[in-house]
Amino acid sequence: MKIGSYTLTNNLIVAPMAGVTDRPFRTVCKYFGAGHAISEMMTADATLYAQKKSFYRANFAGELAPISAQIAGSEPALLAEAARYQVANGAQIVDINMGCPAKKVCKKLAGSALLQDEDLVKRILETVVDAVDVPVTLKTRLGFAYGKENIIRVAQIAEQAGIAALAIHGRTRDQMYTGNARYALIAEVKQELNIPVIANGDIDSPEKAQQVLAETNADALMIGRAAQGRPWIFREIQHYLQTGQVLPPPELTEVREIVLNHLNDLYSFYDEYIGCRMARKHIAWYTQGLPNSNTFRAAMNAETSTARQAQITDQYLAELIAQGASFSSATLPVDTAQEHDQ
Repeated sequence: MKIGSYTLTNNLIVAPMAGVTDRPFRTVCKYFGAGHAISEMMTADATLYAQKKSFYRANFAGELAPISAQIAGSEPALLAEAARYQVANGAQIVDINMGCPAKKVCKKLAGSALLQDEDLVKRILETVVDAVDVPVTLKTRLGFAYGKENIIRVAQIAEQAGIAALAIHGRTRDQMYTGNARYALIAEVKQELNIPVIANGDIDSPEKAQQVLAETNADALMIGRAAQGRPWIFREIQHYLQTGQVLPPPELTEVREIVLNHLNDLYSFYDEYIGCRMARKHIAWYTQGLPNSNTFRAAMNAETSTARQAQITDQYLAELIAQGASFSSATLPVDTAQEHDQ
């Protein structure tokens, strides 16, 4: 699959997720075979660029190309400025957020709230595409309200505006993450457009990945929540799509190495205070379903030192390995609203 002039190594993409898809997470997902990854969204409000959170979100140092930065907002001129800022900062692709269903985003008429105003969608897309000389992609949903899906029109507007690829989550905004993702409309969009279409929503196993590709004929798949604490899902899906065989779950010895490497990367990326707190959610996702994990997480969450946090995590996993415990790839991450894909 190509996005503009960039050819991806495969058709598996990490969904942008608030509070999750920082550079360390994108790195570990790419290590396990994700062909592309999109950053957390950065607001188009220039007054917030200098905040520490924005600094981390715009840090692409050492990241494997192509680098994609997501922006969010509702004012075309401000979004264009944000796009130029990200390109100057190293982004090779700019992604526009019209998919986030969070109330704090939608109340500012950003994210999926934009789908209520197709004229504004058109102005935003045209303005951002004209503002930068890199490919611009769009992440969106089926529409704002169930029964009033307008993704076909939005997709046509996007292609006409020069959008290089379109990612669609198979729900409307008011559905949030309830019920099941619907793929029929994604399939219709694929039939209508000439640009790449990426299917997103509820892709949580190799078998489901194959099913969604078959149902939508999409050019690529975007995976979000299922990769939390399970970044090797990209390896599993790629292997299954190529061979039809299901890989066994990783040995706990490999999981231990993955977790500790991820923690070290988080600690290096953030400062001591933020690094310790950002690591908590990832440790919880990695260890969910393992023996005595609730007791372990309580002790780990009480730690405010990255060194002690890593030590406790290492000791816990080492003890499980000594006991002959195994990791189940069927274990799914804790479902927390703020970490849904955008």
